[in-house]
Amino acid sequence: MKNLLQNRRWRVALGALAALVTLTAISIGGYFCWYFHRPAPDPIQTTLFRGITYTRENHRSPRPIVVHIVSIDLSDPGIRFLVTPGEPAEGRDLRASTTSQFANRFGVQLAINAGFFHPWYSNGPLDFYPHVGDPVSVDGLSISQGRKYSNEKSGFNTLFISEGNRATIGGDCADALHAVSGMGIFVRDGRYSGGPASWETREPRTAVALDASGKRLLLVVVDGRQPNYSEGMTLPELANTIIAHGGRTALNLDGGGSSTLVTRDNDGRASVLNSPIHTRIPGRERPIANHLGIFAQAIPDASQTP
Repeated sequence: MKNLLQNRRWRVALGALAALVTLTAISIGGYFCWYFHRPAPDPIQTTLFRGITYTRENHRSPRPIVVHIVSIDLSDPGIRFLVTPGEPAEGRDLRASTTSQFANRFGVQLAINAGFFHPWYSNGPLDFYPHVGDPVSVDGLSISQGRKYSNEKSGFNTLFISEGNRATIGGDCADALHAVSGMGIFVRDGRYSGGPASWETREPRTAVALDASGKRLLLVVVDGRQPNYSEGMTLPELANTIIAHGGRTALNLDGGGSSTLVTRDNDGRASVLNSPIHTRIPGRERPIANHLGIFAQAIPDASQTP
């Protein structure tokens, strides 16, 4: 009788183990099927807010690429900017947060990731730095609401936003209200300016650009590292895209797993417009250092216009 009970327990245990292995195999198989065969989103062009239009492009050549372009009319009186404020923590500039967390915390209608930062590493879904709340430092100059909290750095250039939404890329701007820095101006005078070999790799990308008038700011985010969905762009390719959309000068911001574009609707719900990839998981946002946010006004409802 005792042996019979023991055998029964072993059969139950082995059955449970077999079921667990089967479920694990199905889950892993399902993940890889989804990872390699996600359908690309449809192209779209729409007005998100007053003075802000959003375009999503879906390219199949020279490889699958999904590109997100936000065009901001700097002359619109409802447009205002905000860079993540500095909050010194453990000897560093601020604590890491995702782009969605930044948008929700400060109530901006649109946000992208901004500057390169350190320390950083990513060895797997659980082994990475920073997590949300970890202290980080920004590479290059950062200014928020007129207060500088990180300094200029060799090899970095800066987007400055001054009173009246005057925007410039590169040079100096003593009266800047907001500033974020990137590693290299890669479009000058409407042409690709060339750069290091790392600019030739296919990666997720984030960039900002100004048109010839300086009155229109472009935010561009490219999805990448996602086979058959979007495999990223080189900077020469991104330059061509920006030039095609009227960009005259463009600055390369932090890319890779940091590349994220977020919007908030009139009810305050934040949604991620692109497909970020952090620790090889599509749709997972990376906690980063600073962000560039835009306040904007809702589009008037024509049905309620007298």
